[in-house]
Amino acid sequence: MPNTADDNLTLCVPRVSSGQDPHRPVLVKSKKPAHCPTNHVILKIDRFGFSANNITYQALAEHPHFRYFEFHDTPEVGDVTGRTHGVIPVWGFGTVEESSHPKIQKGERVYGYFAPTRYLLLAVSPADVNKHAFYIPRPHLPPDRRPYNQILRCAADPQYSPDPFLEDLTMLYRPLFWTSYWCEDWLSSSNYRGGASTILISSASSKTAFCLAYLIQKRVSRAKHQDKIHIIGLTSKSNVKFTKRLGHYDEVLDYDTFTSSNAFQYRSQERWIYVDVASNDVLNQRIRAHFGSPYAPPLAACVALGLTNLSPGASNIDWSANSFNVHDSFNHNHPTNSFWPKYENFFMPEWLDVRKGELSLDEIFKRQNEAWKELMEDGREWVKMERAYGGDVVKQAYEEVIQRGFSPDQGFVWSLWDQAGEHEVAKAKL
Repeated sequence: MPNTADDNLTLCVPRVSSGQDPHRPVLVKSKKPAHCPTNHVILKIDRFGFSANNITYQALAEHPHFRYFEFHDTPEVGDVTGRTHGVIPVWGFGTVEESSHPKIQKGERVYGYFAPTRYLLLAVSPADVNKHAFYIPRPHLPPDRRPYNQILRCAADPQYSPDPFLEDLTMLYRPLFWTSYWCEDWLSSSNYRGGASTILISSASSKTAFCLAYLIQKRVSRAKHQDKIHIIGLTSKSNVKFTKRLGHYDEVLDYDTFTSSNAFQYRSQERWIYVDVASNDVLNQRIRAHFGSPYAPPLAACVALGLTNLSPGASNIDWSANSFNVHDSFNHNHPTNSFWPKYENFFMPEWLDVRKGELSLDEIFKRQNEAWKELMEDGREWVKMERAYGGDVVKQAYEEVIQRGFSPDQGFVWSLWDQAGEHEVAKAKL
């Protein structure tokens, strides 16, 4: 039977703890929420972005530090329950279908951390509504998850454009870019660990990695007095051409031959920072072996930024919170052990929580708005957009991504609706 406008579709995935194959998604059909309780909204989720970041959400969904399956309820239909399946959070755009909060109006365009679904019923914190955003109460999660609980009201969002192409770029880059932005801010706050002159970034073709390189380039070009920072990207042979074309790295090396390159042979007098976006054990063992030599340059820091090689069901995840203690982390007199520093895990909400104690919210918003405006100008041609419409098509697209991975030059925008809607040409309702 074909789906109707009153049918809700939700893409769910098996929990690893259920013993099922987490790579087998289920498209759950249920009814559109019939009632909007007091201080709730029903959102029509128009479309959402999907990237390696979302696969990371799934891989870490039951990890006690991240708990990504606890942001949205799993629809309970047939064999699918909250104990057996979860919902991967996605960043996307929606429209307020119904509202029982007096300050939130039907028809508003919103952006947030949604479920891959057609309709989403969300509670609203009654006193936590302003012209820019409203917030979802999730008291079971740590307070630093607040950025994920924020639903932005597009009409008052200075970073929003109703242009459908820029909406696509927003869904693709906004969640990844801010991770890169605040990681660069963190590294810069220590002058790149006391003046490191070479930064090595793995998984260089990933959006998180190349946005970090882009931001480092930006800062160095503006700080004319600062010594040049040499940025080296590591990637697979098949992605070297794409990564070089971006122009964000001084050198792009492939995983097979990087240790024999001039950079690894003749930059031994410089301090290096290694930013591990790939989280690939084999690669890290090779890098560890290289820097374990007494003739290798000193590593000022090893930062775990991403987990692009994780897949759902990964069991070797070792993650601890970062205290971001400036005196401990940035002690340049005793920066590491003999050859290999302790990994420092970067989790954006934790560092942003620190910065909120150091900068005013106005200053944070000003910096972010300036950076976002530049990204929307500079990043238009970095990747090509690929859209998928309809539940079965999206389910198939997810399965293909799991099987073959992500091509770095692709950006995925998905919708569980069968065709593009009026929202893709309409402007935000004021």
